[in-house]
Amino acid sequence: MPFQNLYVQQRIEKAAKLKELGFNPYRNDSSRNTSISKFINVNSDVEQMENKRAESRSYTVAGRIKLYRLMGKASFLKIEDESGMLQVYVARDNLPEGFYNEIKKLMEVGDIIEVEGYPFVTQQGELSLHVNELKVLTKAISPLPEKYHGITDKEARYRQRYLDLIMNSEVKKTFIVRSKVISLIRRFFEEKGFLEVETPMMHPIAGGANAKPFVTHHNALGIDRYLRIAPELYLKRLIVGGFEAVFEINRNFRNEGMDATHNPEFTSIEFYWAYKTYRDLIEITKELFEYLFEHLDRPKKLPYGELEIDFDKFTEIGLVDSLSAIGGVPAAIVNDKAKIIAYLKERNFSVNEKMNLGQLQAELFDEFVEAKLINPTFITDYPVEISPLARRSDANPEVTERFELFIAGKEIANAFSELNDPVDQYERFKSQIDAKECGDDEAHAMDEDYVTALSYGMAPTAGEGIGIDRLVMMLTNQHSIRDVLLFPAMKPLPSTDQSENKIQEEDK
Repeated sequence: MPFQNLYVQQRIEKAAKLKELGFNPYRNDSSRNTSISKFINVNSDVEQMENKRAESRSYTVAGRIKLYRLMGKASFLKIEDESGMLQVYVARDNLPEGFYNEIKKLMEVGDIIEVEGYPFVTQQGELSLHVNELKVLTKAISPLPEKYHGITDKEARYRQRYLDLIMNSEVKKTFIVRSKVISLIRRFFEEKGFLEVETPMMHPIAGGANAKPFVTHHNALGIDRYLRIAPELYLKRLIVGGFEAVFEINRNFRNEGMDATHNPEFTSIEFYWAYKTYRDLIEITKELFEYLFEHLDRPKKLPYGELEIDFDKFTEIGLVDSLSAIGGVPAAIVNDKAKIIAYLKERNFSVNEKMNLGQLQAELFDEFVEAKLINPTFITDYPVEISPLARRSDANPEVTERFELFIAGKEIANAFSELNDPVDQYERFKSQIDAKECGDDEAHAMDEDYVTALSYGMAPTAGEGIGIDRLVMMLTNQHSIRDVLLFPAMKPLPSTDQSENKIQEEDK
C-alpha cells in the first residue's frame, strides 16, 4: 500500500492542517507571470541600484522548494522551475497578520509554491525576490531524497524518472538536447524538400531489418501482428507510389537483449530519396551533422568518456579492407571461409560453421574492428549475404552499395542504394528463409506484397536509417542508452512500494 511511510504520513497530516486553516494544498489558481530565468535576466540591473532593490517592480513566480532555511521571523527558500533556481525571502511582517506563523511549519522541501514580490540583492550579492504574497500550490507528500545533489542510485533514477528530473538538473539538460536534436533533424529534412510521413506500427510481417519482433494479437481481425522493427518496406512502397523524398521519425520495437546501446523500443529516422545513391547519402549525412553542430552551438570535438570524437574527421573504408587495415586480421584469410572459422576458433570465439562467407566477415568486423572506430567512419561495400535489401555493386556483384556509420565504436546509421529488382529481391528473401532454417532467428521473412510493389517499378532510390538515441548519447557524453530515454525498459520490482522506499530512505 502507498502512503505507509512515516515521513509521508507526517506530510499528509500537514496537508490536512492546511485545509483546516482554509488553504487548499492542491489549488489551481496560479497567477505566475514570469519564469525564474526571465526574472533573473530582466533584473540584472538591480545590483547597480543604490539600495539594491526595485520595490516598484512586481513579479509572480512559482516553483518547487529545493532548500528551506527557517529563521524565526523570516525564511530563505530556494525554488526551482524548468528554467532555473531563485532565492526568495519571506518575512513575517510583509505578510498578513498571523499568516507566516501558520504557514511556515506546514511548508517543506518538495512543495510547489507561488510567490509575488519585488527583486532585491542580498548582502551576499545574490539576486532574490522579496515576498509580499505566498501560496502553497501543491503539497508534496513524498519527501525528496536528502542529498541535495540528486539521487545516486541509477536503478532508482530510471524507475522513477520524475524524481530524477526533480533532483538532477543535468538530466533535464540531456533531454532538452534530445528534443532539440529531433526538432533539428525534422527541420533539416523539410528544408531539403523531404515529406514527413507516418507508416503502420503493427505489421503483418516482421520486415525491414534483421531483428526479433514483438508479437501482439489484433482481436477485430483475429490475427497476430508484429510491432514494427523498421518502417523501411512501407516507406519504399511510397517511393513506388510516386513520392520522391520521404522520411519518418519513428519508434521501433525489437524483442532482443538489453545493454548499454540497446533498448527494446528506440527512436530512429529513416529517409528515402529517389534518383540518388548511397554516395549521395554519405554527403547528406555529413551535411546533417554540420547542421546539428551549427544549430546546437557545440564544438566539433566532443569528449566521450576517456575518448575525444572529432566530428571534422569523417573517413571511409570498405568492410573487407577494414578487417586488416583496422582490425589486424591477416589479409590472406579474410576471403576464405575455412580460414576465418579457424582464425576465430584459435581465439576462442564461438563460431556457427553454417554461416556463409559474408556472415563470417561480419563476425570478424564485430570482434576486431567496430570498437576501434572512434571518429565518424563510413564502412562501405557490405557483402550481399548480410544485406538482403541493398543493391549489388555494378563493379563487384559480391558486395552491395551500402554503408554503416560508426562513431565511438557504435553503429549510428545504416544506408544503401535500394534493391529495386523484384526478381533479385524475391531470391534474396528466399535465401533469408534458408538462413532462418539454419538458426538465424533474425533473418528476414518473405514479404510477397513488397515484392509485388517492386514489380510495378521503383525509381533508383537510396535510403538511410539513423539511430537518434545513440546520436544523442554521443552529443551529451552519455554511455548508457537508458540515460537518453525518459522511461527505459526496466524489469519490475516485486513491489512498487520497494522502489518508493528505496529512494525515500536512501540517505535517511
